[in-house]
Amino acid sequence: MVAHAAGAARRLARRLHRSEEGTISVVAVFAVLLFAMLLGMVMNVGRHVDGKIRLQNAADAAAYSGGVVLTRGMNTLAFTDHLLSDVFALTAFMREARDRNAESRVPGVLAAWDRAGHLLTTSNFPKFVALGQAIRQKVPREQELVTRFGDWAAASSERVLPVLETILEQQLIPEFQRAVVEAYPDVAQQAALEAAYRNGLPDRGRGPMLAALWRTNATLVGGSTEPFDRTLPVIDPEWDVVPDQQEYLDRARRQRRRYAELYLGVGGRGADWSWYHGNWHARSWNDQALVFFDREAKMCQFANLWRSFTCAYLDELLEEEYPRSNLPQVMRTLKHEFYDDAIGPTDLSNAHLEHDFTFLSVAYWRRLPESLPGLFRNPMDNDDVAYAEVRMFVPRNRLEWRLYRPSESRPDPMGAIGGQFPSLPSRDPEAVPSGAARWVVARQDFATAWDIYTQHWTCQLVPASHASWSTILQTEPPLPEFAAAGIRLPDLGGLGTYDLGRISPH
Repeated sequence: MVAHAAGAARRLARRLHRSEEGTISVVAVFAVLLFAMLLGMVMNVGRHVDGKIRLQNAADAAAYSGGVVLTRGMNTLAFTDHLLSDVFALTAFMREARDRNAESRVPGVLAAWDRAGHLLTTSNFPKFVALGQAIRQKVPREQELVTRFGDWAAASSERVLPVLETILEQQLIPEFQRAVVEAYPDVAQQAALEAAYRNGLPDRGRGPMLAALWRTNATLVGGSTEPFDRTLPVIDPEWDVVPDQQEYLDRARRQRRRYAELYLGVGGRGADWSWYHGNWHARSWNDQALVFFDREAKMCQFANLWRSFTCAYLDELLEEEYPRSNLPQVMRTLKHEFYDDAIGPTDLSNAHLEHDFTFLSVAYWRRLPESLPGLFRNPMDNDDVAYAEVRMFVPRNRLEWRLYRPSESRPDPMGAIGGQFPSLPSRDPEAVPSGAARWVVARQDFATAWDIYTQHWTCQLVPASHASWSTILQTEPPLPEFAAAGIRLPDLGGLGTYDLGRISPH
């Protein structure tokens, strides 16, 4: 019995040794384990790549969003600087309309013409007689024209002048500009934060994505430093206490006078703004209002008299009533630069570009929880960061189609307004006037000076190569959002911007 059991056991062992049943189950266990590890690795790498791309997109979006807000601030200041000069011009215009000084002197001028006409009618020459009669017929018509114009201007002044004088007395435009200079950097900072937050959804357990917009001196855009170190590169010559303040004050007064005279039309009929604002010829208040007197009613000299008195009122406003107030914002310049009021800085150095017109954005995100943390471990102790750089600038004029006529002094502008697309040349022969007129390609006549009177400021992303990157990446932004997030910043261990560029080129 014992021997039989032992034999059965030996036969079972031999069968089990030779049997292949269940082998696939053992292999499958190891294969599944291997594939699980591979899947975990792929998922982990994919999540990290996705997080890196989203973080870099957030840094780019934050930089560009903040840059757009700041450029809008510059364009707003440019528009309101023009508006301030225009208000001065229109106030001088309306004061003359109220007082009617030019009108009061017209009867004496026309009386002299009437006497001259009477003398001509007594001449023995028929042509002189006809001329004298024509003069005497025109005198009452020109007087009536002046009277009607004076009535219209006085009625307009009665309603408009109090508003204009209130704007100047309360300094509403400079106050608005100060609010723009103070508020827009904070708005830019919030725009950067919002861009990062939206790029961080869904957060996949990492918490909200954050971003900060920095200046190149390693201080935040906006915040408590704005009153004494402004983000927007402008100076308020009335309020800011800065080196060379008298120079800024004198420049503001010169620029205010120049543009006020252009808007008023002090230079005479047909003042040309092409030197300042491209191919748009000014139609100033005086030019628009006095066009009929300049062409058809020259005897009364009303146009010249009106221009003289409006010029005197403008001088009174600029030099006596508001010599040191209601001043426009002016561009901040570095000490070594030469500044020309008409064309802006003539020595726009790299130092000026980096100090006043370049901004840096950093996006921050908590570390990504690892898939299969027992197998994969992030060797970095800090949270994830990405960075981008943006610059404000005035772009070069774009190409456009123009209809060129040799008989004209300038070609007609086509599509010269920002955002307006130029019309392509028509194939219809009747669409082009006969003669030597032809379509040509030329650059738009926009102003390209880097000054506060240019309303074409824009921005674009540039390579992140500023020397302050290593400092900024290791500095925690003093913002409330970061205090609660507990972001762990990287320790670069003495790496500079050049080394960062080799590790993470952007």
